[in-house]
Amino acid sequence: MKGKMSENVLSVFAACLSIGLFLIAWQLGTSLTQLGTLIPGPVEVVAAIGEGFFGTVGKHSILVHSGYSLMRVMAGFVIGSFVGVALGLLMGWYPTAEAIFNPLFRIIRPIPPIAWIPISIVWFGLGESAKVFLIFLAAFSNTTLNSMAGAKSVDPEIVNAARMLGASEGKIFTTVVLPASVPAIFAGLQVAISSGWATVLAAEMVRSSEGLGWMIVAGMNNNDMVQILSGIVMIGVVGFILAIIMRKAESVLCRWNRSGN
Repeated sequence: MKGKMSENVLSVFAACLSIGLFLIAWQLGTSLTQLGTLIPGPVEVVAAIGEGFFGTVGKHSILVHSGYSLMRVMAGFVIGSFVGVALGLLMGWYPTAEAIFNPLFRIIRPIPPIAWIPISIVWFGLGESAKVFLIFLAAFSNTTLNSMAGAKSVDPEIVNAARMLGASEGKIFTTVVLPASVPAIFAGLQVAISSGWATVLAAEMVRSSEGLGWMIVAGMNNNDMVQILSGIVMIGVVGFILAIIMRKAESVLCRWNRSGN
């Protein structure tokens, strides 16, 4: 227990050190070189973020912009993950489902979400549905791929033992395949939430008046580099927090899968 605490403290210290060194290098670069004519320093950006929390950027504070982006990401992530996990498990376990759906999935998977913007506008208009659809695509591909890999990696000896004991195919799927695939599913969910959050900028390019992606696009239109970097920093910070939450959820829900426990 003590060794694990020491490891956690060391990890936090290393993370703080790396971030601190990056900020120092950024500040020195903007203060002592021509880089300062292109981008503002971290002190100016952090000050702008602080002002945005208590004031407004456009119509809302940065916290409200973050909330709008987070709601869109979570809506697309939940729907995409649900569909992706279901389809991935079916393709991974049932050869007929794989033969039907896998070729189409392999064609769709390499297409980046931003390429779907024109189609999303035609299908869903300029409202929230188009934004959620783009984030759905980002989450869907990762969860489908990992869920399929998890179902395919189930130990055949356990499956054969369940069949010998008289378990039906449906029972084997729900009591053997699904639990054994959970670690792979969570790995896919971690990538999916990161991909969905990274897609929020493209999603909020579709006629938006709020959100962190809107902050960046509006800053670009106004040639406001401080606002652009403020939006980028907030996307990075919130994405980092989401990744930590997903890792903690996995460590709790998949504790039975960790060796030594």
